[in-house]
Amino acid sequence: MRKWISIFCGLCLMSISSGWAQQDSTDRAQDSVNSIELSSFEESLRTIIAQRKEDSLMRLDLQEQLQTLKTTDTYKKDILISQLRDLSAKDSLARRAKIEHVDSLRKITKSYAVVGPLQDTLFRLYSRIGASMPQERAAKISDKIKSLYKDDHIDLEKIKVMGSANMIDIVYEDMIIMSVSEMDAIWNETSSEDLANNYSKRIKTSIAFAIEDGSLLNSISRIGLVLLALGGTWLLLWAIGKGHRKLLRFIATNKDRWLKDLSYHEYTFLSAYQELKIIIFASRLVKWAIYVIVLYIAMPLVFSIFPFTRGWSRQLFDWIWSPFKSIFVSIYEFLPSLFTIIAIYLVMRYVIRFVRYIFEEIENEKLVITGFHSDWSKPTYNIVRFLLYAFTFVMIFPHLPGSQSDAFKGVSVFIGILFSLGSSTAIANMIAGLVITYMRPFKLGDRIKIGETTGDVVEKTLLVTRLKTIKNEEITIPNSALLTGNTINYSSYSQTEGLIVHTTVTIGYDVPWQQMYETLLEAALRTPMIQKDPKPFVLQTSLDDFYVAYQVNAYTKEASKQALVYSLLHQNIQDVCNENGIEIMSPHYRAQRDGGESTIPASYSAHDERKKNYQLDPEKEKI
Repeated sequence: MRKWISIFCGLCLMSISSGWAQQDSTDRAQDSVNSIELSSFEESLRTIIAQRKEDSLMRLDLQEQLQTLKTTDTYKKDILISQLRDLSAKDSLARRAKIEHVDSLRKITKSYAVVGPLQDTLFRLYSRIGASMPQERAAKISDKIKSLYKDDHIDLEKIKVMGSANMIDIVYEDMIIMSVSEMDAIWNETSSEDLANNYSKRIKTSIAFAIEDGSLLNSISRIGLVLLALGGTWLLLWAIGKGHRKLLRFIATNKDRWLKDLSYHEYTFLSAYQELKIIIFASRLVKWAIYVIVLYIAMPLVFSIFPFTRGWSRQLFDWIWSPFKSIFVSIYEFLPSLFTIIAIYLVMRYVIRFVRYIFEEIENEKLVITGFHSDWSKPTYNIVRFLLYAFTFVMIFPHLPGSQSDAFKGVSVFIGILFSLGSSTAIANMIAGLVITYMRPFKLGDRIKIGETTGDVVEKTLLVTRLKTIKNEEITIPNSALLTGNTINYSSYSQTEGLIVHTTVTIGYDVPWQQMYETLLEAALRTPMIQKDPKPFVLQTSLDDFYVAYQVNAYTKEASKQALVYSLLHQNIQDVCNENGIEIMSPHYRAQRDGGESTIPASYSAHDERKKNYQLDPEKEKI
C-alpha cells in the first residue's frame, strides 16, 4: 500500500509545489491554494481507484483517503497532505539511491541487446520482469519484432504505448511487444513513460527501414555494389602485386650502389647479399600485410551491403578488432599503474644512489663508524641494494598487469618450487659467503692456505672464493667449504709484525751447537727479503739418536713471495755450512770413515786439508 501511495504522491508533488510557490500572506489566497491541492489529490485518487479494480484492499484504503479529502475537518486534511508530502520525499530519495546503485552496477552487469529485422541493436536490457531474465526478455522481444516485419499487412501506427498501474506496455493490436518496468527506467535514468515512448519509436523506425531496405530496386543496387566492391578489391590487390614486383626490380638494379658490407674492423656483421635478402623479405612481409588489411576492409564492406549478412560483417570486424581493442583498453587502463611504477622506480633509484654514496664514503675511510670496518662497506652495500630492489619489486608487483591472475600465480609458485629444490647448495654457499664477509678471515690479495691449496685471493663472491697459486693456477673453492674447514692467512700480520718463515736442518752431534747457531743466523741474514729487525733466531726442536734438529726462524714482510724466500734461505744455509766445514748428512752417518772424501764440494778450498784425515791407515787399524 505504501508503494501506491508513494506513486500517488509523485503525481501530486508538482501541484503541491505550485501551490507553495504562489502562496499569499492573506487567508483567502491560502484557501485558494488548499482547494487546488485537494482537487488535484482527489482526481489522482479517483484515477488510481479505477485502475486497481482487482485489489479490494487497496481500493478500500484509497477510498478512505478520498473520504478524508471530502470531509470538512481541516485538521485531518492538513495531516493527510503532510503525510503524503513526506512519502513523496522519501520515494524521491529512494529512487535517487536506486539510480546511484545502478550506476555502480552498470560497469559489472551484463546487458542483452534487442535486435531489429536487420540485426541492428535497438536497445539493451539490464533487468528482469517476474521470472523472465534479461536475456529471455531480449530474445522474445527480438522475435516479436521480426514477426511484425514479416507481416505484409502491418500498420505501424497501431504500435502504441499503454500504461497500467505498475507497468507500461508497448502493444500492436492484441500482442504485447514488450513491457517497460520502473526498474528499466531507473537503469536508463529516465521515467517509464519516456522510456516506453523511446522504445516504441525505435521499433517503428527499425521495421520501416527494414521494409524499405528489402525492395527489389535495393536488391539490384546491392548486387551492383557487391560486384563493384569485389572488382575494386581485385584491382587494388593486382596493383599492389605489380608495384611490389617493380620495387624488387628497382632494388636489384641499384643494389651494388646502395648496399655495402656492414663491418667493424675485420668482422663483417652483414654482407651486401645478406642485406639484399633482408630487404626482399621485409618487402614481401609488407606486401602480405597490405593484402590482409585490404581484405579485412573489403570483406566487412561486402557483407554490410545485404541485410542478412550485416551480422557477419560486424562479427568479422569484432573478431579482428576486439583483440586490438582489448589491448588498447588494457594499455589505457594500465597508464595510472604505469605512472605509479615509474614513480616508485625513480624514488628507489635515488635512495639506492644515496646508500651507495654513504658506503663509498665508508670504504674510502672518509666516514668512520665505530665497529664497522671499511672492507665491510662493499658487501654490505650489495646486501642493502638487494633488499631495496626486493622491496621495490614487492611494491611494484601489485601494479603489474595480470599479477592477480591464476596463471601468473601458478607460474610464480612453480618458479618458487624449482628455486627451493635446486638451490639448497647455492643458498648454503651464499649464507657462508655472508658469514665469511663479516668474519674477515682474509681479503683480496692475501696469501692464504685452505686445506692443501695455497694461493692469493683474487675474487670473493657470495658463492665462491677464487685463489691464484704460484703456478698461475686458478682454483675455485665453494664458500661452504671455507666455513667448515681451516684457513691459514699468511698476510694478516706480515706488514705489521712480519711473517715468520722457518726451516729445519739436522746436524750430527760432532758439530757444536754454538757453531750451528752462528751458521744458521748468518745464512738467514744473507737472505734477501729477511728482516734484520726483529733478528732471526734458532730453536733446537729435537735431540734424536744420530742428529740434532735445528730450526731457523726469520721475519719477512713478503708473504706472497714465500717460495722465493725459502729457496734463497736454503741456498744460503748450504753455502754457510760448507764454508764453516759443516756437513749436512741426512739422515745418519758413521763415525768411522771408509776412506771416502768429504761431502763438502771442492770449490770450498779452505777446507781441502781435512780430506787427509779421512784416509784409513791399515797398519793402525790392525789389532
